Amino acid sequence: MSRILITSAIPYINGIKHLGNLVGSQLPADLYARYMRGRGHEVLFLCATDEHGTPAELAAAKAGKPVAEYCAEMHEVQARIAAGFRLSFDKFGRSSSPQNRHLTQHFAGKLADAGLIREQSEKQVYSVADGRFLPDRYIEGTCPNCGYDKARGDQCENCTKQLDPTDLIDPRSAISGSTDLEVRETKHLYLRQSALKDELLAWIDSKTDWPVLTTSIARKWLTDGDGLQDRGITRDLDWGVPVQRGEEPWPGMEGKVFYVWFDAPIEYIACAKEWADANGEPDSAWERWWRTEHGAHDVRYVQFMGKDNVPFHTLSFPATILGANSQPGEDWKLVDYIKSFNYLTYDGGQFSTSQGRGVFMDQALSILPADYWRWWLLSHAPETSDAEFTWENFQASVNKDLADVLGNFVSRVTKFCRSKFGETVPEGGSLGPREEALIADLGERIAAYQAAMEAIEVRKSAQELRAIWVTGNEYLQNAAPWTVYKSDPEAAAAMVRLSLNLISLYAVLSAPFIPDAAAKMLDAMDDAGAPWPDDVGAALERLKPGHAFTTPEVLFAKISDEEREEWQKRFAGIRS
Repeated sequence: MSRILITSAIPYINGIKHLGNLVGSQLPADLYARYMRGRGHEVLFLCATDEHGTPAELAAAKAGKPVAEYCAEMHEVQARIAAGFRLSFDKFGRSSSPQNRHLTQHFAGKLADAGLIREQSEKQVYSVADGRFLPDRYIEGTCPNCGYDKARGDQCENCTKQLDPTDLIDPRSAISGSTDLEVRETKHLYLRQSALKDELLAWIDSKTDWPVLTTSIARKWLTDGDGLQDRGITRDLDWGVPVQRGEEPWPGMEGKVFYVWFDAPIEYIACAKEWADANGEPDSAWERWWRTEHGAHDVRYVQFMGKDNVPFHTLSFPATILGANSQPGEDWKLVDYIKSFNYLTYDGGQFSTSQGRGVFMDQALSILPADYWRWWLLSHAPETSDAEFTWENFQASVNKDLADVLGNFVSRVTKFCRSKFGETVPEGGSLGPREEALIADLGERIAAYQAAMEAIEVRKSAQELRAIWVTGNEYLQNAAPWTVYKSDPEAAAAMVRLSLNLISLYAVLSAPFIPDAAAKMLDAMDDAGAPWPDDVGAALERLKPGHAFTTPEVLFAKISDEEREEWQKRFAGIRS
C-alpha cells in the first residue's frame, strides 16, 4: 500500500465556481483520489477556499458584510456544493485559518534567514477615484505580449505571461474603470526567486514524466526574456496574513499583509494541520505527509490545476519550499507530479466567473444529479487542448454512454432475471467458451483502464471504462439469454448469474467517475463490500446462487430535446 497526497488548486472565495473551474482541478483530483482509495492505498485529499486579497474585500463590500463574515459564509456555500458533486476531500480548509497564518509567517521567517527576501521601495499604482493602492490583479489593460485587452497587472490569462502593472497598455482600475491613476511610493518584501533559478530549472528538467503542458509553461517563465524575476510577496491591504518574521514583528512592514499568492499554496500544508486538529490528532499525523524526516519521503504528492495556475505551482511555491529547506530543521515535501489542464470553453465562448458566463456548479446540480456532470466533464477533460461544452454534446454523451450503455445493461439483466428466476441469483449451468472469452477480454480491458488511471490520463480512462461497459452489452446481446431460456433454462441461468456479477464489477470500476450510480448498483446487488476486481474470474463468481438482489430504478434518465433546448436557452446569457 502506498501513501498518496493529493491537492487540488484552491478555489477563490468570491462566488460560486463554474464547470470549467471544476474540471480543471477539483473533479479530476477527486477521480484520482477515489481510484487510489479503491485500490487500497492510503490517501490524503486536501482542498480549501482561497480567502485573502482584494477580491474578497470587494465581494464582501458588495454584499454589505464584514470580510471575515462573508468568507465564512462563502466557505460553507462552496463546501456544500462540493459535497453535492461528491468531491471526497479529507479536509476542505480555509486559507484564513490560524494554521495557515502561523505557517505563512514561519516560511517567511525561514526565507528571510536564508537571505531570500529583500525589501524594496517601489512605486505602485494608486487609484485616486478608489482611494487605494491597486493590487496588480485589479489593474487591467492591454497585454503588451499578445494584445489581449483584459490582461491583469500580475498576469495575462490569455497568454499566461507574467506582468507588472506598468507593463500594461492603457491601464485602468478594475474596480471603478477609472483611468485617474497615480504612481506613489511604498515599501514591500520580495522573494528572490531569481537566486533559485538554476535549482528550479534543474528540478523541472528532472520531471521527465510530467505533462508537456506543465513543463513547457514552467520553462517559458524560467527562460523567456530576462528569465525568472523576483516576486513581491506583500501588499498594502487590511485583509490577509499580517507580515511577521515568524513570531516576531517585521520592522517597516506594519499594516501590510502577505500577498495572497504567497500564502495560498502554503494552505495546502496548513490544511493538513487543520485536518489533524479537527480529528484530535497530534502534529505527527499531518507531518508524516509533509515533512520528509517525519515520514513524507515515501509519500507521492500529486497536484491538480488549470494551466493558469501552473507558474505559481512550478516556480513560486517550490521556491518557497526550496528556500525554507535550506535552513536547519526544515524538511518540507516538494510535489512529485503536477497534472495541469487546458480550458473548458462554453458554447462558442469562454466560461467566466467575473462575467458570469456559462453554467455554474449550483445551477448544474439544480437540473441534474452530479453523476451526469461528472461523467461528461471527465470524459471530455481538456487535457491536451481546450475542450468545448455544448448542450448537444452533453445530451448525446449522457444518453449514449450512461443511459444506453451502462443503464441499459443493468436494467435488462435485472428485469430479465426477475421475470424468469425471481430476485435472487439463479442456480444451474456452467460457464462456456463465450464466458471464458469475456473474462479474458475484461482482464485486458481492466488492465488498460488501470494503466490509464495510474498515469492520470483522464479522457483515456473514461474511454477504457466505457469500453468495459460495452463489452458487457455485447456479451449480453450475443449470448441472448432470453432466447436460450426457451430451450435451455440452466444455460440461461449461468449467463444471467455472470451478468449480475458484472453489475457489481461495473459498480466498483465506475465508482471514481460516477459514485452515486455505483452505490445504487452495489445496493441493488446487496454487495456494498465488493473489492477491486484484481481477479476478474473470481469477481464474476462473487454473488453466489440464492443471493438476493433488487431491481433498481432507472439509473440514468435520458435528456430530451425539449430539456436540452430549455437549458440551452436558460444559460445562454450572463448570470446576474
